[in-house]
Amino acid sequence: MSIEFYDVKLREKVAIDKGSVRKVTFETKNGQIRYGLRAKTEDGRNLTKFVSKADWEALDVPQE
Repeated sequence: MSIEFYDVKLREKVAIDKGSVRKVTFETKNGQIRYGLRAKTEDGRNLTKFVSKADWEALDVPQE
């Protein structure tokens, strides 16, 4: 299974294998928690995708 990310450099959506995706949380300046997914492209660039808390919890991938 793959997860779709938007690659800003290529300006298109790319499919990344679920095995190379990690769950992350981001805390904003005002204390809010944002949930996201991180992956790397084949040439080493980072990709980030923000998701809902329900989707983040349901996804079975390691957390950073």
